Amino acid sequence: MLVDSHCHLDFPDFKDELDGVVERARAVGVTTMLTICTQLSRFDQVRHIAARFDHIYCTIGVHPHEVTQEGGASTTDLMDFAKDPKVIGIGETGLDYYYEHSPREAQKRSFRCHIAAARETGLPLIVHSRDAEDDTADILRSEMAEGNFGGVMHCFSSRQPLAQAAIELGLYISISGIVTFKNAHELRSIVAEIPLDRLIVETDAPYLAPMPNRGKRNEPAFVVHTAERVAEIKGVSLQELARITSDNFFALFAKAQRPDDCRS
Repeated sequence: MLVDSHCHLDFPDFKDELDGVVERARAVGVTTMLTICTQLSRFDQVRHIAARFDHIYCTIGVHPHEVTQEGGASTTDLMDFAKDPKVIGIGETGLDYYYEHSPREAQKRSFRCHIAAARETGLPLIVHSRDAEDDTADILRSEMAEGNFGGVMHCFSSRQPLAQAAIELGLYISISGIVTFKNAHELRSIVAEIPLDRLIVETDAPYLAPMPNRGKRNEPAFVVHTAERVAEIKGVSLQELARITSDNFFALFAKAQRPDDCRS
């Protein structure tokens, strides 16, 4: 069994073949998927997909790119949406200074609102960080000092200090298809040092298709290629890596139910 811990099944890329996408994933052992909300205005579409399929779950959140357009999100709003039985996480949230589609201070306020919602609901936080490593670490540390919360650094491609900070704070680190890219030497070195009990895997589909599918539209079935590369880096079998990362996912996202025929 494998879990795709982060994908975007509501995106237009999958509109005309979602059933086939899910079927292909399950055919290669990807039994559970987490489709991520990036805009409150799209939550109905995200929730509808999670409702259609067994063992597909969703989150509630506002991506840092969308903070201006969406007007941010209040902690109360996030908590209300999180009552849905299929909502198992808060986010994707965080900081993105690469594109800066939203002002930095607005991103920070939204990030803190999401953290408060994660703390109050007990649901894990899904963190996006790009070109904002110091501020991301500072906010996570200061907020953790106000009260514990769980979470995951999604699609990790930052430097070692942020990985270390996340681990010290008790967060998980999710690895995407970037780890398979030819020039991702630094990321592979970081993955080699991350404890196995803190690793999960994802696609971030439809983006970042791993080798040998790079350049194509990504989909949950391709998480197998990412898992193969991570297993090679960690010196374990694919089966062992799949078991560990799936166990990690269900430990973090405790609201999700493990498929009955896939219990370790």
